[in-house]
Amino acid sequence: MISLLLPTVAQGLLWAVMALGLYITFRVLDIADLSVEGSFPLGGAVAALLLTKGCNPITALAMAAFAGMLAGVVTGFLHTKMKIPALLAGILTMIALYSVNLRIMGKANLSLLGVEHTFSIMKRVLEMKAGPTTFIVGLGACIIVACAMYWFFGTEIGTAIRATGFNQQMIRAQGINTNITIVMGLAISNALVAVSGALVAQSNGFADVGMGVGIIVIGLASVIIGEVLFGTRSFKNCLISVVLGSIVYRIVVATVLAMGMPPNDLKLFTSVLVAIALAMPLIKSKLGKVVR
Repeated sequence: MISLLLPTVAQGLLWAVMALGLYITFRVLDIADLSVEGSFPLGGAVAALLLTKGCNPITALAMAAFAGMLAGVVTGFLHTKMKIPALLAGILTMIALYSVNLRIMGKANLSLLGVEHTFSIMKRVLEMKAGPTTFIVGLGACIIVACAMYWFFGTEIGTAIRATGFNQQMIRAQGINTNITIVMGLAISNALVAVSGALVAQSNGFADVGMGVGIIVIGLASVIIGEVLFGTRSFKNCLISVVLGSIVYRIVVATVLAMGMPPNDLKLFTSVLVAIALAMPLIKSKLGKVVR
């Protein structure tokens, strides 16, 4: 049982980095950023290309983060300077990144077979199997990202970004340029999403141009499930909830697949799950009135 559960938890940790990035836009900035569906495969494409060229895995991850950051800046520019609604700006960036990703990889799928990457190196160093190695790398990535986010959003700049999502008029009255804070939030969010894409691509052994389809729903499922199950008492608690929510989501998916659900229905299942989780407060209030 443990041998089956460990790979699932490990994948949940890798995807949790993406969920943490999505949390910045969805909860902190209160923006539905669809550009993550392009920045996720962008991170995988950049990392895969550099790794096939013999680049160091750390450098590949750093460049993937930088590429994702640029994607976030583009979305922020379209939204703040061109006055395009955030949702549409994200869609435009996502569509553009599809072609960009194809340009980077040169084809729809780029294999990492026989290429030295993060997981192959760690597997050799730790002398462990693939499952435990993925778990350790994913756990390390989540700890680093979560701690960095907790520190950054406690700084003056980070607090300004959080305040922008809470009340833009109030933060403008304090002399803060909300255009800058929005762009910074989108850049950080997409950088984390791209890092997650780079890690997932290395874990899978290939980067694919379509690997980002539907990740906005997966990320929302992780965030909502984490908040419902583990609470939102503080910012630190929120970060932990998102990570645990990603793990729970992966376990639920693995369970329903093991029970015989066709893989083609997985997106439908995820959408229904997120819809129920989002409607949970309303459902509770309705049930409370009926009980009374």
